Amino acid sequence: MSLTGLFLIVFLVVHCYINAQIFYNDGGTRFDEAAHFMGTNFVIRTVEIGLFAFLILHIIQGLSLWFKNRARRSIKYAVSAGNKTSAWYSRSMALLGTLILLFLIIHLFKFWGPNRLSQLTGNGELKLYDMMKDEFSHLWVVIVYLLGVISLGWHLVHGFYSAFQTLGLGTHRYKQIIKGIGVAFSIIVPLIFALMPISFYMGWVS
Repeated sequence: MSLTGLFLIVFLVVHCYINAQIFYNDGGTRFDEAAHFMGTNFVIRTVEIGLFAFLILHIIQGLSLWFKNRARRSIKYAVSAGNKTSAWYSRSMALLGTLILLFLIIHLFKFWGPNRLSQLTGNGELKLYDMMKDEFSHLWVVIVYLLGVISLGWHLVHGFYSAFQTLGLGTHRYKQIIKGIGVAFSIIVPLIFALMPISFYMGWVS
């Protein structure tokens, strides 16, 4: 879980950087250039296969751990300790992960899928910037994306530090530093993702 999680965190940084190109507000020129590079570069396309493999593996591992934990205690505690022993988001990783998965399916269906299909059928790349501009003009799409990135943020708050802790790096000396970086990462990256649909819907970028 930790290794696949860290790989996906690196992907989030790259994806976040690409999305942030819209804030140049240049009609999508920089964003489309970056998207073209990501969509046509052989190395990136190869890594993309690994990304899907790691994503699927991360999901399978998460579900496996959840079912194992449930099986170990078939009878619930008589009294729940609540947040006294653990934060609610650390106990809700399966739920948050499921919400993120649903968000990813919608994202792939609306953007990645149509673009790859167009390439495979010989019609070339689609203008992803124009697609985003159109999709994010609908309030329900914006709301779905915001729910997705909020779920991602809470998932990262626990997952970021846990990944390092599992690898033995969350020692007493570095614990607070890693937790601090994790919290900052869990706020900044989802915030940038959230500002993308909001900016299109509010007309801040054109």
